[in-house]
Amino acid sequence: MTKRILVVDDDPSIIRIIQLYLSKNGHDVEEAYDGQSALNRIESGGFDLAVLDLMLPKLDGWAVCRQLRGAGNQIPIIMLTARAEVHERIEGLRIGADDYLVKPFDPNELLARIDSVLRRSEWKRSHQDALVEADELSVGNLCLRLDSFTVSVNSEPVTLTRREFDLLAFLINRPGKVFSREELIAQIWGWDFDGEDRVIDLYIQRIRRKLGAGEGWKLTTVWGIGYKLEAASAC
Repeated sequence: MTKRILVVDDDPSIIRIIQLYLSKNGHDVEEAYDGQSALNRIESGGFDLAVLDLMLPKLDGWAVCRQLRGAGNQIPIIMLTARAEVHERIEGLRIGADDYLVKPFDPNELLARIDSVLRRSEWKRSHQDALVEADELSVGNLCLRLDSFTVSVNSEPVTLTRREFDLLAFLINRPGKVFSREELIAQIWGWDFDGEDRVIDLYIQRIRRKLGAGEGWKLTTVWGIGYKLEAASAC
């Protein structure tokens, strides 16, 4: 499916190469050569993804990404940089980038990353619409109040952090369905984490420890895939 992609770099030769590969794969490609122009064009809407260099005139890539996310714009962003420092990659992911690629790169790898980010974005968007709107979620002896972010087991209150609460509520809304770590991060965390999908394992462990043994439900590990919440009444 054709996507409209904005490529942002102050090096015209890099833009030409990316345009060539993306166009050959059926995408509509437009370009910007500085951060302020990129920000203005993305804010005007219509793009499915942005390939964003970090070192740009006027506004750097970090500033562009930070301003977009601060304004609630969730366009998928793949950042490019000539430097491979881990702290830069982590910082990019923390402020809302969806992926990160170090120059020089193979254009075919960029294509693969674009496809992956677009698939993840489309999955997140389609599942966002499926969220159950309710004041209360309950299964077995477990009850979540969405209006007050409170949790109880056998009517006894349990303290969860906001992230733990959101993760648990997401799984309760979809009993029996298995989600990978990547899917859970995309839905609950975005990319606001330290760059490791294993953070999901830590949060699942904390939730299990705080809630104890479930009655009528079970938070299950599906080895090699991810996690699901099993409910006694689920098919």
